[in-house]
Amino acid sequence: MQSGTVIKSTGKWYDVREDVSSDIFKCRIKGKFRLENFRLTNPVAVGDRVKFAAIDAEELTGTIQEIEPRKNYLIRRSPRMKMHQHLIATNIDQIMLVVTVVEPLLKPGFIDRIMLLAESQDIPLIIVFNKGDVYDDAAIERFVYHRDLYENLGYKVVMVSALDGRGMETIRELLKDKTSMLTGQSGVGKSTMINGIQPNLNLSTKEVSNYHGKGQHTTTFAEMFELDFGGRIIDTPGIKTLGFMHMEAAAVAHNFRPYFELSSNCRFRDCLHINEPGCAVKAALEIGDLTVKRYENYLGIIEEVNNINTWEMDEG
Repeated sequence: MQSGTVIKSTGKWYDVREDVSSDIFKCRIKGKFRLENFRLTNPVAVGDRVKFAAIDAEELTGTIQEIEPRKNYLIRRSPRMKMHQHLIATNIDQIMLVVTVVEPLLKPGFIDRIMLLAESQDIPLIIVFNKGDVYDDAAIERFVYHRDLYENLGYKVVMVSALDGRGMETIRELLKDKTSMLTGQSGVGKSTMINGIQPNLNLSTKEVSNYHGKGQHTTTFAEMFELDFGGRIIDTPGIKTLGFMHMEAAAVAHNFRPYFELSSNCRFRDCLHINEPGCAVKAALEIGDLTVKRYENYLGIIEEVNNINTWEMDEG
């Protein structure tokens, strides 16, 4: 058998770059692969290290026989099958979340959810504010507020413009020699940014009807690209929603970084920061050290997780 890395996933077919020759084999999977106890719509994901058997060496086709152990993975609820999970990518060194404070409008709740996904797998997260070339004074003020907020939580924050190139050298330095997953909501200019990083890729940039318009994402599947200066980036489709059916409420509380440090001062070790007495998070909320909006987002995730788990148990 031969070894390689999955660099593209399009339904039932997977592109695998063979380790020695770097040839790209079109592969299907043989048998069934599982991830813990999750029901998956895609058992193999971009970033997976696999062993495969060549079917036709000239046509470069094969079958994936084995998935090597993963160091981490990112998973979300399937957009089409409510009670199934969808693997986003695996074996990631860092996540680069692309956002903006102009169109489309910034959604801090979405950032919190990406933070939770990254934290649950111990994957470093970098937050990139794109479209800096069109930030007016009000937009700059919003950026500074959120930059300080996320840097105080320990995250790296960068402002760039994929169009005029400002900040892009910093992005290249952060990406060098790492496997990085780029993600973000539709319309934030992710494809334009990737083209700025690696111009020869010529990715479609019809994500935005005009620079200020709403997103019309063109990436429909995850794909890994090699970088000339070293490293790899995994481009993912614009994400509209994220679900956490693979997590328990206690895991949400443990991995929600804004509250994790405070939780050591809670009366109960398993405090969910909802109605428990002696909760340090609730105390911080009362004196204004934490924002009500973020707490409401946290409660929404907890409620979502509890409702899903209850639904699954009711269904047998």
